[in-house]
Amino acid sequence: MENKEVINTLSEIRNMMERSTKVLSLSGMSAVVVGIFAIVAAVLANHIIENEWLHVYKVRSLMILAITLFIICFMTILLFSKRKAKKNGLRFQFDRTVQKMLWNFFLPLIIGGVLCVGLIYQGHYGLTSSFMLIFYGLALINLSNFTFSNIKYLGYVQLILGLIDFLMVNHSLLFWMIGFGVCHVVYGIIFYFKYERKEKGEEC
Repeated sequence: MENKEVINTLSEIRNMMERSTKVLSLSGMSAVVVGIFAIVAAVLANHIIENEWLHVYKVRSLMILAITLFIICFMTILLFSKRKAKKNGLRFQFDRTVQKMLWNFFLPLIIGGVLCVGLIYQGHYGLTSSFMLIFYGLALINLSNFTFSNIKYLGYVQLILGLIDFLMVNHSLLFWMIGFGVCHVVYGIIFYFKYERKEKGEEC
């Protein structure tokens, strides 16, 4: 009986420490929604690329689409995280841990974004998708140090897809859709059944 109490106490201490040093309010369903948004964006991007009458505004339209997608996805993750934190009795605030997490996540994204803008400016459009995937993969690996550690595997997949995309020709949009779309949906579903479904079961 005493051993059980000790184990429970240690488990509670571990949970408290984990909550204070890691952001545990990320939602698997937000990854699914983000993945669906990315797939829709890829279809729209393909429509823009294939339409000749959009030729003059093609690059501008794709950049507007990418920026819009990023803002919508970020807001989606934010809203789902806030909802999950409230449901689990966690405080959702931009404390030191969240600030460090955001810095480590956005640093590779900003660097990758600047490189992509440079590539577009120089006319190397085909390389932008591989750079996006590679730097996003690095951002996810950084993120895993401040939240659920298995998110790094999604980062590794993005890196591999980015490198394959870099070595292949005329398949950029396909790799982009697989990386940002399909992989997010699959990871979100796995995450949901591994963590969030389990939490619901414990509540019942």
